[in-house]
Amino acid sequence: MLNLATLILAFPVIGLLVNAVCGRWMDEKWVGIVSSGAASAAFMMALLQAISLAASGFQAEMVFLSDWVTIGELSMPWQLRVDTLSVMMLLLVTGVGALIHVYAVGYMHGDDRFNRFFIYLNLFLVAMLVLVLGDNYLMMFVGWEGVGLCSYLLIGFWFDQETPVSHRRGGEQKGSSNARAGRKAFVVNRIGDFGFLIAMFVIFVAVGSLQFDEVFHYFEEEGKTATRLATVITLLLLVGATGKSAQVPLFVWLPDAMAGPTPVSALIHAATMVTAGVYMIARSAPIFDLAPVSQMSAALIGASTAFLAGTIAIVQWDIKRVLAYSTISQLGFMVAAVGMGGYVAGVFHLLTHGLFKALLFLSAGSVIHGVESGAHDTGAHVDAQDMRVMGGLKDKMKTTFWVYLIGALALAGVFPLAGFWSKDEIMADAWHVGVVNGQWHGVTIYVLLVLSAIFTAFYMTRQILLVFFGKSRSEAAAAAHESPTIMTLPLIILAGMTVVGGALNLPGHHMLSHWLEHTHHFFHSIDFNMGIAVSSMVLSVTAIALGYLVYYRWILENEPGPDPLQRVLGPFFGFLKGKWYVDELYDLIVIRPYEWVSRLLAFSVDWKFLHDFFHDSLVSNSFRGSAAILAGPVDKGIVDRLFDGLAHMTRIVAVRVFSRLQTGFVRNYALSVLLGAVGILGYWLVR
Repeated sequence: MLNLATLILAFPVIGLLVNAVCGRWMDEKWVGIVSSGAASAAFMMALLQAISLAASGFQAEMVFLSDWVTIGELSMPWQLRVDTLSVMMLLLVTGVGALIHVYAVGYMHGDDRFNRFFIYLNLFLVAMLVLVLGDNYLMMFVGWEGVGLCSYLLIGFWFDQETPVSHRRGGEQKGSSNARAGRKAFVVNRIGDFGFLIAMFVIFVAVGSLQFDEVFHYFEEEGKTATRLATVITLLLLVGATGKSAQVPLFVWLPDAMAGPTPVSALIHAATMVTAGVYMIARSAPIFDLAPVSQMSAALIGASTAFLAGTIAIVQWDIKRVLAYSTISQLGFMVAAVGMGGYVAGVFHLLTHGLFKALLFLSAGSVIHGVESGAHDTGAHVDAQDMRVMGGLKDKMKTTFWVYLIGALALAGVFPLAGFWSKDEIMADAWHVGVVNGQWHGVTIYVLLVLSAIFTAFYMTRQILLVFFGKSRSEAAAAAHESPTIMTLPLIILAGMTVVGGALNLPGHHMLSHWLEHTHHFFHSIDFNMGIAVSSMVLSVTAIALGYLVYYRWILENEPGPDPLQRVLGPFFGFLKGKWYVDELYDLIVIRPYEWVSRLLAFSVDWKFLHDFFHDSLVSNSFRGSAAILAGPVDKGIVDRLFDGLAHMTRIVAVRVFSRLQTGFVRNYALSVLLGAVGILGYWLVR
């Protein structure tokens, strides 16, 4: 059954082709059935791969599809790699993806581009599956670029909207902002992709292949002697991971990516695409293990990102932007984990985060849908993503409230939900590296992650209180109602998976660790640390209580004033509200100089110098001057007079010589012939 891996790719391809060719003649129901059915069928095939892999002794299987690139020594077949790491990712991508497809049928109902949206979703699924299943870096890079393209298409899906869209579309940002957000994501990701591309060049020059087994075997054989080469390659790969997984300094694209429809935020920017960088590092673990500098860099970047994004999230008002910065922060936890060598912890958190963050984004979409429905019914004009116009939704959207609460508690790391177990394992790894092994960067990472966890529990408490508790702060919120079953059913399933997801790697069993060690032998979990677990839980509960104390009384006021944190933080509140002014810094040191140079090249160099001076003045005037000389003195004075003289001489010869020979009398011509004959005969007689 391992050969059925090809069907994991085939089903989404068939789904997008059917909708692309026949979608214009099908209604929303059948478009949704085809697209969601394709994703669900891919999930079933992934499940079969997991069962088959376990039955075959967990041996990696290569499924050959066709020859692809064969140039000299380079031979890159189109070949799928089915091992425990790829199958784990397949289950997450197809399982969560299928639920999001179903949810999107209800969320996108009534959209003019309903069919196009599901074509893009299936295309994204194909690209992500190619990234996961690729047996070499080049094939992984194809999927890597594919998800980047789909991200651009889906972030700017409503690119032409100049006003807020209808409640059926979730009340997202204006189309002009969507288009800018799509371009921003595309450009920032290209920076990371450049690092990945150069890393592949270096690998091929050094190893002569890009196939995973051959590359990893080379570094295992070389060992410590290849440390410098491994460091160069892994730092370049880290640049790629920094872009795709939204880490410092290339994280700025992800918050703006919330301009896309909410199912896009859940699928691409929470559960799948943004985890590609973490997956790539885990896949390249044999190389990273030989590069301690790269590991330390990855761990520090991840921890710094977790802290920075967590501080920004506590002051956001947009319900999706809070979750966006939360995603960046949690990705920082994952990158920090794999950077410290805790690959199982990082992958474990990747799995659990994919569940509860998809749950949170889809639940936020349900909230937005409900508020926009209330706005539509009452004729109110509100920004349905602004938490300040919400409140009191606990009783109006009961299902959404309870699943949102489960997702928030899991994200905050509350026992016994999935987030508690995965985040605790990362904290234990950081403690082990910093305190047990005595490495300074481990202590720094641990402190940053602890602070990030506190911020996480605080801003999720703040969000829950602002959205669901207190009185409705707008007519739209007062008239909100629960989303349809097609949207709430996936939420219930994801909530259930969030509750039991921690069982994947419970202490004492470490099922995920035993599963992954069949891919790389050094994939292992650290022993459960009760002290870390209890302290993390105490800190999370304390942060939740602090959030309750700060905001609960404030939201009970009919017209709450400024954010209570503003009084506590003072000027620092504005700094956090400005998102550490990272965008402004980029604008100052990158965008403005780039635009200045562009204007200089366009107007001064290209237009004034090249066009006006060089072309119009130098080239054009020189051409006109040369043309005047050639046309006047040369052409008319010399060439024309020469040929006029030749014509005059021809006329003279014709009139004075040849006209006398052509008399028109036969006797003259006969005499000429006779004289000619006599002359010839005389010549021969003389000879």
